Formats: sequence, structure tokens, C-alpha cells
Amino acid sequence: MADISGATANLTIVVPPIFPTPIQIQGFAADDVYELDEIENVETLMGVDGILSGGFVWKPQLQRITLQADSPSNEFFDNWNAQMIAGQTTYTASGVLTIPAIGLKFVQTNGFLTTYKLPGVKKLVQPRTYRITWNNVIPAKV
Repeated sequence: MADISGATANLTIVVPPIFPTPIQIQGFAADDVYELDEIENVETLMGVDGILSGGFVWKPQLQRITLQADSPSNEFFDNWNAQMIAGQTTYTASGVLTIPAIGLKFVQTNGFLTTYKLPGVKKLVQPRTYRITWNNVIPAKV
């Protein structure tokens, strides 16, 4: 049986000009590392006569990244968000998500930090979740 542990997954992100070299994201939450939403590139429309039509439509690809409260990578997202606020602009990212357990990597292009979360505090400081909206995520063999 194959080992499909998510523990060996690796995510690096570049956000020029803030972070011109790849930054490895680390300190993921235990039960929710990251998730890419389903991609719905086909829209359909049913005619009144019961004939279904469909067509390809480009859609953004959403990725949620969840980090432990003490993850050193929270600083990466803090800085990215702070630079956008200071400059009142957006900075696009690119990334590579590698999942050795299944022999795949995903090349991510033209991404925007679209959700930024401040820490919540309960008995423990809670994990922080960020969302990057990518233009494209392309799978390839490792």
C-alpha cells in the first residue's frame, strides 16, 4: 500500500517585487493543510425543449492555505497584505505545489491574495487561513 501522507507536501510562492525568490510555506495546520476548490469550467443551459447545451468558460482557481498560529509563514502573508495596503495595489504571485506522495506537482500562475485572516484566540491561538485566487493551476508529474 502506498503512503499518501500530506506531511511531505511542499508549497513555494514568489511575489515579485516583495519576495523575488521562492518562499517555502511551512507550519501548516494539522488537519487542514491546503485545499484547491473544485474547478467548474463548463457552464450548461437547458432549453425549454429539454435540450442541454454547454460550453467551456475560464474560472479562477481558489486555494485555501491553513497555518498554525505559530507558523513562521504567517509573517509572509502579513507582509504581503501590509505591502498591498501601503501601496494600495495588488501584487501577483506564482507558486509550485509539490505532492511527492502522489507523484504530482502543480504550477500556479497569476495569483492574488484575496483573503487574509488575523489570528483568532480561544483556549489556544487558532490557525490562520488565507486564500489565493489563481489564474491557472497546471498539474505535472514530479
